[in-house]
Amino acid sequence: MIAIGYVRISTKDQSKYSLDYQKNSIRDYCKRNKLELVNLFEDDGESSYTFDRPDWIALEDFIKKHKGKVQYLIVMDHDRFSRNLPEALNKISHLEMKFGIKVLATNEPIDLDPSDPNVFMTRAFKYMMANNELFNIRRRTSAGIRQALESGRFVNRAPFGYKNVKAEGGKGFIVIDEERSFIVKKIFRDFLMGHPFGQICKEARALGFTYSGNSAIPRILNNHLYAGLIKVPASKQTPEKIIPGIHQPIISETEFWRAQELLGNIKPIKCMPVDEVPLRGILTCTCGLNMTAGKSKGKRKYYNYYRCRVHNNLNFSAIKIHDQLDKILDLCSFKPEQTTYIAEKAKERMNDALAERTQQVAIKTKELEEINRKIEKNEERFMEDMIEPETYRKWHKKFQIQKALLMEEINSLTRNRHEKLEKLFQVLPYLTSLKSIFQKATVRQKHQLLRGVFKRGLTYREGAFRTPWLHPALIHNEVTLKQKGLLFVEQPSSDLGDSPIRSEIGS
Repeated sequence: MIAIGYVRISTKDQSKYSLDYQKNSIRDYCKRNKLELVNLFEDDGESSYTFDRPDWIALEDFIKKHKGKVQYLIVMDHDRFSRNLPEALNKISHLEMKFGIKVLATNEPIDLDPSDPNVFMTRAFKYMMANNELFNIRRRTSAGIRQALESGRFVNRAPFGYKNVKAEGGKGFIVIDEERSFIVKKIFRDFLMGHPFGQICKEARALGFTYSGNSAIPRILNNHLYAGLIKVPASKQTPEKIIPGIHQPIISETEFWRAQELLGNIKPIKCMPVDEVPLRGILTCTCGLNMTAGKSKGKRKYYNYYRCRVHNNLNFSAIKIHDQLDKILDLCSFKPEQTTYIAEKAKERMNDALAERTQQVAIKTKELEEINRKIEKNEERFMEDMIEPETYRKWHKKFQIQKALLMEEINSLTRNRHEKLEKLFQVLPYLTSLKSIFQKATVRQKHQLLRGVFKRGLTYREGAFRTPWLHPALIHNEVTLKQKGLLFVEQPSSDLGDSPIRSEIGS
């Protein structure tokens, strides 16, 4: 009697049986039962859930080619045949009905009757258990991947600009590929500058970008990993979330989220309702609770107001409060010596930064000159037949990448560096005007400014603002603010510190 064998090991199924162990078991079974084993097919690393696997297809082709000559298909165990209950039973029936082939496991007798109801039930139970084990394996694998993602560790194949490495404990993670990461930076920068996808892709491929097709650039721009973030997919219990990863980012989060806005993946935050009431979250009621905001209908339009959630009778016109706050910020000026100090410190730090950048440019320029010499030397050696074309291309590509990276760094260091100091002194008068800063700031920046100036909160009572703490650098304005009935520092802080820009109370 003629038999063929089938063995399978799957990294996905995590089988404990090696291919050699399965082969030996099948050979021993055929020898004991006097079967001639004419061929043995193996699947290495394929899933057991489907029969759409290359080596199984080859097995079926063999059966069709030798139809009527093969009587048995031997597997070591039925879970090696399949872990899909309905698929397995249908495939066994198909082989028996169409080709007259009996499927047997090495723990089953040669004279087993597949039509026996007890045999059918026994096999069905085995496949059901194998099916259940497959689902458990998938669940454990999925849980393991999710746990790694939630811990900030990316475990799949590294995207362009990163490479996969393994830690000492065997855990995989990704690190920046220094030879490619500058291309990712260039892609984001060019996109944010408004360059079209076609131009970005063409220039990137000239530098060694390997992705192709219409989706090449969007694949880079949509990937959270480049901003140092991990996207954890939603589960039945938890929604999708984005968390910081343990890998180093190639670009900043600001650049990434700006790119998402331009791509239309996220809508720009509508700040208008909040911008109309910027003190919501800052202004507190006398009871200590934060005041919220609302709208009331007038004769022609709606008007904003601030109110306490508990004391419904405390409603303050947003127009009046905002007008008083503008007057307070306008009067909260710095002294001339404070402005001079800020200007001197700003100039000093800017000069230090420019000097450091000049030094960096000099270093990078020397490195660029050295790379150009290496490129010329490589070309000379190739022209003189001292190196093979393959060696030339290898080093030429490497030197070109290094050159592009250095040129990018030099351009970044020299870009507008001479204009920075002039711009600083142009905007410095506005930077020392709290009112100007507040009017041009976003809602979040306004909150940061107010929390810095009035560190312990703002309340509004009897037509005036009140605070227990005014920033030491501005405390000299307290008397004027009090006289005008705009702001009362009810518990002046004595902790003035040693700041060189502070002034004495009342001076």
